[in-house]
Amino acid sequence: MNLAIATFVVCAATAIAVAAMLLVRRRAPEGSYFQDGDRAAGIFGVLAAGFAILLGFVIFLAFERYDAARSGSEAEALILVQQFETAQFLPARSGARLSGELICYGRWVVHREWPDMEAGKTTLLNPWAVSLFKTIRSTSPRTIPAQSAYDKWLDHTADRETARNDRTHGAAGVIPTSLWIVMLFAACVIFAFILFFADPAEGAVTQGMLMGSVVSVMTAMLLLLGFLDNPYRDGPGSLQPASMERTLEVLQEAKTALGETAVPPCTAEGELQ
Repeated sequence: MNLAIATFVVCAATAIAVAAMLLVRRRAPEGSYFQDGDRAAGIFGVLAAGFAILLGFVIFLAFERYDAARSGSEAEALILVQQFETAQFLPARSGARLSGELICYGRWVVHREWPDMEAGKTTLLNPWAVSLFKTIRSTSPRTIPAQSAYDKWLDHTADRETARNDRTHGAAGVIPTSLWIVMLFAACVIFAFILFFADPAEGAVTQGMLMGSVVSVMTAMLLLLGFLDNPYRDGPGSLQPASMERTLEVLQEAKTALGETAVPPCTAEGELQ
């Protein structure tokens, strides 16, 4: 969520709401349109409480998905390092190829999948995951350490796919359109209800504060919900591929330390070369 755009939206919504309140106030009777202010305030409390409970529950649900996406991206990057270590115990030829394909996998995540997720798209398959599967399937471990590493590799693969699912599902959003409609409808009802509190006997600043404070908070909360529904969009707090980028640096240093000179079978952006 772009902070400047969010600030503009909140200010614009608040300004429009305050202007509407002051406009209605010109023709409103003294004491507001309600003859019994206490009863009206009680009804408003019910409306506001219902909206707040629904919004709080949905934000909690969206934050869980946000946290799962963040944890998934970090876990996926960590498992990539673990698989690189495991590959060193496999037959030399297969281990070297797997090491290169793991780097290509990470590059594809950073340079191809992440831009897609920022745009709200979900990449169905990382092509290097297929290459990794083909390579490990053609591997024939003969020693006990190699056989143990082979089994461990398969376990890591399952964990990596689970972590990837958590990461990619965060880009799809978890809030259905019907729920957005209900929340926007509730916000409009609350806005209309507050207009009936217009009272020319009260100061314009007081009336503006009455409307502006409620509308600004509701707008900010809905914007927060929109951000949590797709945490990969550009802006403060958005999820970035920092974990995977750090992992790629670690893998490159590890290759150098191990004396591996084989070049990964991909470009710097993860494309097959």
